[in-house]
Order: sequence, then structure tokens, then C-alpha cells
Amino acid sequence: MKQSSKIQKVEPEKLIAERINGWAAMLGFFAAVGAYLTTGQIIPGVI
Repeated sequence: MKQSSKIQKVEPEKLIAERINGWAAMLGFFAAVGAYLTTGQIIPGVI
């Protein structure tokens, strides 16, 4: 049997978008942890 391995190229714009998305997710996570540590509430201002 013949194996064909096609190399799929990923568009550079998608790589940049995924990297920015990862940074935003990390920023949001650390902001949530910081808010919890300083206020003791998961969502500050709610109850």
C-alpha cells in the first residue's frame, strides 16, 4: 500500500490569531485569580 503524506500549510494569520487568543486567555485567567485573591470573590461585586 502506498502511503501519501500531505503536508498541510497553516495560514500565518491563523497562527498569529491563535497566539493572541492564548495570551488573552492567560491574561483573563490571571486577572480572575488576582481578583479572587484580593477580594475573596470569584466575580467581584456579585454578592
